[in-house]
Amino acid sequence: MVNFDPTIGAEIQKTRPAVVVSSDAVGRLPIKLIAPITNWKRPFVQNLWHVQISPDGTNGLVKASAVDTLQLRGVDLQRFVSNLGRVSAVAMQEIAAAIAAVVEYQ
Repeated sequence: MVNFDPTIGAEIQKTRPAVVVSSDAVGRLPIKLIAPITNWKRPFVQNLWHVQISPDGTNGLVKASAVDTLQLRGVDLQRFVSNLGRVSAVAMQEIAAAIAAVVEYQ
């Protein structure tokens, strides 16, 4: 869980789940690159930047959710509220592919 406030405009807000996508070996500052998680909505199927994640015993989610890779953000560790769990290796691969698509990396 990460506290995203304060925000401006259309930025994702409030305290919500997020996936840490940066490596622990990267950087010296107490900052992690994260992708916020929001409620899954059917129209997200068309978006290459939304990665659907279903709740399971490992990730700690309680409802179908979407990782929003369009809203990647570097956040200080002070914004972290609690640890819900871990996403699967398959989900991380899908998230990495979505990030690559968002930045048009081939």
